[in-house]
Amino acid sequence: MPKHTKQTTNGAQLKLRRVAIDTYHENVAFLNRNCELYRAEGFQALSKVAVMANGKRIIAVLNIVDDDHIVPPQEVGLAEQAFDQLGLPEGGLVHIAHAEPPASMEAVRRKIAGERLELDDFREITQDIIANRYSKMELAAFLVSSMHSGLDREEIYSLTRAMTETGERLNWGSGLVVDKHCIGGIPGNRTSMLIVPIVASHGLLMPKTSSRAITSPAGTADTMAILAEVDLSPEAMHAVVSKTHGCLAWGGKARLAPADDILISVERPLGIDSEGQMVASILSKKIAAGATHLLIDIPLGPSAKVRHIQQALHLRKLFEYIGDRLGLRLEVMITDGRQPIGRGIGPMLEAHDVMLVLENHPEAPADLRQKTLNLAGRILEFDPDVRGGQGYALARDILDSGRAKHKMAEIIEAQGGKPLDFTPAPLHEEICAANDGVVTSIDNYQLARIARMAGAPMVARAGVELLKKIGDKVEQGEGLYRIYAEYPADFSFATNVARENAGYTIGREQDIVKPYMEF
Repeated sequence: MPKHTKQTTNGAQLKLRRVAIDTYHENVAFLNRNCELYRAEGFQALSKVAVMANGKRIIAVLNIVDDDHIVPPQEVGLAEQAFDQLGLPEGGLVHIAHAEPPASMEAVRRKIAGERLELDDFREITQDIIANRYSKMELAAFLVSSMHSGLDREEIYSLTRAMTETGERLNWGSGLVVDKHCIGGIPGNRTSMLIVPIVASHGLLMPKTSSRAITSPAGTADTMAILAEVDLSPEAMHAVVSKTHGCLAWGGKARLAPADDILISVERPLGIDSEGQMVASILSKKIAAGATHLLIDIPLGPSAKVRHIQQALHLRKLFEYIGDRLGLRLEVMITDGRQPIGRGIGPMLEAHDVMLVLENHPEAPADLRQKTLNLAGRILEFDPDVRGGQGYALARDILDSGRAKHKMAEIIEAQGGKPLDFTPAPLHEEICAANDGVVTSIDNYQLARIARMAGAPMVARAGVELLKKIGDKVEQGEGLYRIYAEYPADFSFATNVARENAGYTIGREQDIVKPYMEF
């Protein structure tokens, strides 16, 4: 008898039906309320069941339906993810049984009570998570208990190890594989798409796996998808990197630390972004991706994720400690996070910014170029042949000479390039200054929210184009930024939100929020 499962008393079978519902990282099964097995076995809505046939077995959360068109009484329906995992044809016969709670929930209950967990506890939890033995409610219990009771640095180390072990680990056949990650919260911060071609031009391996946006207007993968294919298998990634020394791919196909993807699917709707979970999430993904040397970017500012220098310094020490324990050469840069980086917010607008910088175009956003060079310079100094302090000049020379542009063209071609078209969405409106003065602050969160309301990232051409940045003088009625949308409903939502709160503060020059020194 399979572990965690209690067999049905009558051995009844039901026909399998595919229910075309995306349940986002959760296995869901559907039974009709008039199903004989539902009544005989005492199944309840939101209980967990095992679905089995031909030696295959999955765990799913049960939903009860009253509509025979969704699932008739003689069938069991599986949502898209569960159906794909079971891997059986529609119409086949399957057994349904009660599934017992995951054994690792005992560790979660101990965490709720404030106890410390050990490596074996986290291993059991993450293994049960990827086996889909946890419902979304149970995942939420684990996340909230970890945030409420806190994870000390040994627990963070153990959680990172456990999550790394849940999936594949890429091997690039090199002792020096570099990577970079920003903890997020700053719109338009597309430095990775510039750093990769700079670093790859120098000859270092930089296979960059990135996420798609969940709560932001664009992730690196969304923006790169404007230029080339990003849905690459590990084999395709290896082919691109062996040819170009770099890639910019979506990490979902590589099955890197998959427990983290499932946890994120619950963290985001709950608005949970605890320090321990964030560090474990980032480092488990980078180690699984085969990185040996990693640069972490922590933007610091009034509307960034990290708003106080003490918090940034604490986070830096935590990253460095966990990275050292896991054999990862890691450095952290605390950067200026007062405002969005670049001019575009949204996939297409951000891709346009990237190409302007690569082309050394006079209208290229200076802040995106400058931040890129600072970060790329530090990464280049991971090379033992580059002396400390020389990285910035080397990165600048690679960009100014056009070598980075040429390398990006190689990467785009290797990943399956797309025709370039940077025409924004047709509906547009400028949000203008209410008074004369100087831009003293910009709310990162509000600008990201407006861009999402406009349709980004689902609508690639939608978003926000910044016309003014901190320190710029403005006159009443002068444009601060322009909203682009594809559909009237999105356009109305975004413009109404912007009129209520533009996200800009106009005042005197002496009121400008002071920049944070990068170090």
